[in-house]
Amino acid sequence: MIFDKKELSNDQLIDLYKRILKPRMIEEKMLILIRQGKVSKWFSGIGQEAIACGVTAVLDNDEYILPMHRNLGVFTGRNIPLNRLFSQWQGRANGFTKGRDRSFHFGTQEYKIIGMISHLGPQMGVADGIALANKLKKNGKITAVFTGEGATSEGDFHEALNIAAVWELPVMFVIENNGYGLSTPTNEQYRCENLADRGVGYGMESHIIDGNNILEVFNKLSELKKSMIETPRPVLLEFKTFRMRGHEEASGTKYVPQELMDMWAAKDPVENFRTFLKDEKVLTDDVDNEIRAEIKLEIDQNWAMVQTEPDIEATFDGEMNDVYKPYDFEEFAPSEDVENIRFIDAISNSMRESMVRHDNLVIMGQDIAEYGGAFKITDGFVAQFGKGRVKNTPICESAVVSAGMGLSINGYKAIVEMQFADFVSTGFNPIVNLLAKSHYRWLENADVVVRMPCGGGTQAGPFHSQTNEAWFTKTPGLKVVYPAFPIDAKGLLNTAINDPNPVMFFEHKQLYRSVHQDVPKNYYTIPFGKAALLKEGEDVTIIAFGAAVHWALDTLKNNPEVNADLLDLRTLQPLDTEAIFASVKKTGKAIILQEDTMFGGIASDISAMIMEHCFEYLDGPVKRVASLDSPIPFTKALEDQFLSKGRFEEALKELVAY
Repeated sequence: MIFDKKELSNDQLIDLYKRILKPRMIEEKMLILIRQGKVSKWFSGIGQEAIACGVTAVLDNDEYILPMHRNLGVFTGRNIPLNRLFSQWQGRANGFTKGRDRSFHFGTQEYKIIGMISHLGPQMGVADGIALANKLKKNGKITAVFTGEGATSEGDFHEALNIAAVWELPVMFVIENNGYGLSTPTNEQYRCENLADRGVGYGMESHIIDGNNILEVFNKLSELKKSMIETPRPVLLEFKTFRMRGHEEASGTKYVPQELMDMWAAKDPVENFRTFLKDEKVLTDDVDNEIRAEIKLEIDQNWAMVQTEPDIEATFDGEMNDVYKPYDFEEFAPSEDVENIRFIDAISNSMRESMVRHDNLVIMGQDIAEYGGAFKITDGFVAQFGKGRVKNTPICESAVVSAGMGLSINGYKAIVEMQFADFVSTGFNPIVNLLAKSHYRWLENADVVVRMPCGGGTQAGPFHSQTNEAWFTKTPGLKVVYPAFPIDAKGLLNTAINDPNPVMFFEHKQLYRSVHQDVPKNYYTIPFGKAALLKEGEDVTIIAFGAAVHWALDTLKNNPEVNADLLDLRTLQPLDTEAIFASVKKTGKAIILQEDTMFGGIASDISAMIMEHCFEYLDGPVKRVASLDSPIPFTKALEDQFLSKGRFEEALKELVAY
């Protein structure tokens, strides 16, 4: 191994040695504790410390790093107190996740580290969002994100690289090519000679670096960082290294040929650098022993501190209060000055007014810039707000949602438009596993609104007509909004944008241009979790949302003898159970109308809640009316049969007559 110290001073060389030695010594301690049964799980980075330590040494402390399991050197390099790291690994309250997640599944804004999620790929999209925020701030900051060679096969990897290239984002994409994805060797993972070769396909600069040579890592990245500040762009970095222990300790390394282990053992990044420093007379045995003794004392003292910490005590309030970031709703009252506009205009007006109110709000989606979006909702936004804040995206929903999370982490708000709600399936993972869980896991909010043009009635077929709110109402951490009228659409979208939590905002396409209403011209908000009582009666409670509200109104208009409470839920998470129960207790009968298919829809949960809380008040069975349990078809006759609209009147009359 050839080390080139270039212009580095002796103090800098010693600093790099301390950086690379510390995680090695911590790991050696952890391996002993595992054998003693005092640590439950460990993902070793022994043999590849030079990468994490080198990257962290190059970046400033206020530049974000997104590491993975084997990047202990990132955390120690940012000087996180060891007792807090140890507490995190032991599931203690002094850690970073309150015992809710383990090992390195955490982030910390204090140290500008964004921890990994087990799905791996989405964190690269998060890095894109962080870098986009830096670019909008014009602060010259670089973002570094780690992944292994195994995760380069994921779609999110390719989506994130493509976005970074197209948007010229200053991201270092760090691939630690350590030979194996758990037990699968690289020749069973990809066929290109080097992963760095993939950079060409994205028009991206790439480099291959010896990941066991701390000086090569530090010098090359120092050079690249300076260049990336002058010319913002992404860079793909493949670090050749090796994992000297199993995927995690229980896995072992029996699947690795011994000659390969021996070859890489000879390339040990710590011992080789230590030998070099001694040969250069930079490090003596006495100084080395002093450094090791100092680190050992720090480790032992901090480990002892953690042993005195109490185990976490579970409380319902403690858990439930952290699912969402606390948000004090700010009421802006509607004015009496109104204009008669369509549902689609209300959505557009809300976003336009919010873009003015929040100069840190960014809208992302396919064709939303000059074209104005598939439904022309953002028409004219580029001229008013510029392409920096109104961004056309490639067709890659997953990385775009992840980028929204990155924007939120770095002080921005994000609106992500799904061209059709059906397409959210390709962005499902980061919504339910990243946005929804971030605050609960490490108290980081996801200030992201995902707009969902949805619903049938337009003969658009199985891929453009779903109303898939039930995919998200069962996911703790998400808020789900589904307005039926222009006045609600504007007020609720304003609230969604203000709310620091992730919001799925459903907009029924059939309502876009068919429903008009007098809407206040000013900026106003409507609180979540408050249903609207549209009609009052004594016979039955009708519960609906979205287009189904209009179907219910039409049915009541055609049946004036039915005296009903009609509740428009408006938001599904949070759900106004108080209004539901009060109405049902008054009328004694309940019918829930949804456009979604029956099985697993939210109507089933509402029905169960009514049975549980209002059973003694009921004078008949709780009825559910939903669409057929099939994909939604294209031809009008088939779609009409599919939709619940055509079956509601008969079901309502049956319940009233019960």
